[in-house]
Amino acid sequence: MITEVIVLGTSSQFPTKQRNHTSIFLRFDKFTCLFDCGEGTQRQMRILKLSPHHVNALFISHWHGDHTLGIGGILQSLSASKRTRTLEIYGPKGTEDRVNHIINTYYFKKTFKVIIHEVSPENEELIVDNKDFKITAFPLNHGIPCNGYAFYANEYRRINTEYTKKFGLEQHPLLGRLQKGEDIVFKGKKISVKKATYLKPETKVCYVIDTKYDKSLINYAKNSDLLICEATYSEEDKEKCGEYNHMSSAEAANIAKKSNSKKLLLTHISQRYGSPKKLEEEARKIFKNAVYAKDFDKVIIK
Repeated sequence: MITEVIVLGTSSQFPTKQRNHTSIFLRFDKFTCLFDCGEGTQRQMRILKLSPHHVNALFISHWHGDHTLGIGGILQSLSASKRTRTLEIYGPKGTEDRVNHIINTYYFKKTFKVIIHEVSPENEELIVDNKDFKITAFPLNHGIPCNGYAFYANEYRRINTEYTKKFGLEQHPLLGRLQKGEDIVFKGKKISVKKATYLKPETKVCYVIDTKYDKSLINYAKNSDLLICEATYSEEDKEKCGEYNHMSSAEAANIAKKSNSKKLLLTHISQRYGSPKKLEEEARKIFKNAVYAKDFDKVIIK
């Protein structure tokens, strides 16, 4: 199974011609979710032919408009398409009241159940625990209740197809037993799970958005395969980070380097930067595998 991450919006407070408000789409097997849902999110999804109807859960970092103004539109669209499946919404303290206000503000008939989970972690806290993956929340420092999130795809056993092909075993129900860790017999020959399979290690996607720099972020982002991190300002404008509770590109790169992350995706770029290339260059001086995110970028983690 692979983890697919699609960037739907990369701007900060103001959308621009090139960048929509913040939202990240994640797909893992049959599970799909959104991390934040800024204005215009469902339009971005339509451009990529992604259906909101398939979204299982929404994870809200905080209740600033550039991260939440798209929620009302998606809820109405889901009802208009007669969704019946429950939608799970996770967010910081106050999320239940705010979502209910959105639902009650507009005239539409809600056709599905919404389950709201308010999460106010003091440290990293497990909030979704599935046999194939888990999701945690952790606190961010943005002046208001704000969460970061980490998605972990659990370790699992994969088939060594080059080995099983030697026995003529390519598509067969017995492969399922191998994946469960059992030796099998095929056409009179014993196939050991040790040679026919290998363990794919746990993979991690970490979402750090709208926060001042804090050393605790290094631990929350530890060993991320992909760290999606805000880099609102250039080092030249670093004084604004403290004023508005944000981070610079260099601070994001420091987190990536010290957390032993594999790849850094810089996002939440201020409108003041026509091209965020400078932010990418600043980050790469510290962490080489840093790139600034563009709307519709896709990252696959196998």
